[in-house]
Amino acid sequence: MIETEQTRISLSRQCELIGLGRSTYYYEAAGESEENLLLMRRIDEQYTRTPFFGVPRMTAWLRTQGYLVNHKRIERLMGVMGIEAIYPKPGVSQLRLGHKVYPYLLKGVVIARPNHVWSTDITYVRLARGFVYLVAIMDWHSRYVLSWEVSNSLDVNFCLVALERAMEIGRPEIFNSDQGSQFTSHEFTSKLEAAQVRISMDGRGRVFDNIFIERLWRSVKYEDIYLKEYEDVPAVIGGLDSYFGFYNDERPHQSLEYKTPQAVYYQ
Repeated sequence: MIETEQTRISLSRQCELIGLGRSTYYYEAAGESEENLLLMRRIDEQYTRTPFFGVPRMTAWLRTQGYLVNHKRIERLMGVMGIEAIYPKPGVSQLRLGHKVYPYLLKGVVIARPNHVWSTDITYVRLARGFVYLVAIMDWHSRYVLSWEVSNSLDVNFCLVALERAMEIGRPEIFNSDQGSQFTSHEFTSKLEAAQVRISMDGRGRVFDNIFIERLWRSVKYEDIYLKEYEDVPAVIGGLDSYFGFYNDERPHQSLEYKTPQAVYYQ
């Protein structure tokens, strides 16, 4: 960022020019004690390998690795990370009691064109000191990542920013998410309804209802996050920007007959 007395460009405009959401400029990584951050790194790695591990299995596995932990501690840390303790779904979003229930609309649906179905989810991203949350919006047919944002909290605002940026590219017929408080909030659903988008929500604990974005998270972590070990928030933002550019524009997908998501989305 340009920060001199002669600067005549506002911070908002500078962020816009480099494609950075203004809110991300202020982010500092969320933190825990060094010991808890180490445990969270191990939990993140193991959960990415074995997403069916809930609190009891994760606690038992950590003990085999030499960590003297109890289930209450691991339950709390998995809650901070947003990992569900029972079902094999990394549901960072927390359920809002009493929210409007939207049905799951994708059972048996053949998705054969771009902008038919979009989906979204949130995942935990570790840093050298602390962590952030990452939200992405993906087109199911092409696997094209339409937008993404990071935040140091699970507030709805970064999800709204991602939605607004995605809607600048196109508009889906159906938008699918889990039942997290961010996606069931009036602020989020009202934007979709105003655009006449049908809202679909996963059944609680159904890992295969949003399978494509679950696969995206594994790719992001194994192909970027775990390899780079980002130090801080600006580094992870820059790294993810490069990775998603590679994922969309250069990385061929077997399920797309080895085409890239960008080629399929814009065909």
